[in-house]
Amino acid sequence: MKKKTVKVNDKMQKGYRYELTEPAGRNFHPDFKPDLTPKQMLALGVFGGKYMTDCKKEFPKSWFTRAKLSPKHHDDTLNYFHKHASQPLKVWKEKGWINKKHDPRGWFQWYCRYYMGRRLPEEDARQIKRWKAIRRHMAQITKNCRPGDTSCRPGQRQALLHWAYDSRKI
Repeated sequence: MKKKTVKVNDKMQKGYRYELTEPAGRNFHPDFKPDLTPKQMLALGVFGGKYMTDCKKEFPKSWFTRAKLSPKHHDDTLNYFHKHASQPLKVWKEKGWINKKHDPRGWFQWYCRYYMGRRLPEEDARQIKRWKAIRRHMAQITKNCRPGDTSCRPGQRQALLHWAYDSRKI
């Protein structure tokens, strides 16, 4: 595959560049097996529609054809489970979850770029470890909800959706 350089100029990053070294949606780390693609997540409804509204140029147009977005404000009614399941960016920064240089918007931005083919071995390992840790919420849903009852624990289900886990299947 020929390497491609992506140039980013949005509200949170000016002049940032990265290389795509893998084909989109392929050659993921063996421990990283998300249920959903970024396009599927955006179409289902994540992050109150506010995430990614100013950086559409960076990603394929097809990701946004059915995306549930709210450019002006966070709107939980756009979330698949209609629940608020995010912490403010300020909290993410305080907890050290944000890589300011590469992905100032957090995990989902990392996932979108990883999906597109960017690889940053150290950062990828950190984010995949975080992704695996979120799986604990699956166990809570399995333990406390009847199979197929998506009305049970909608906040946890929405949080899982934000991490590319499809809790509708539980």
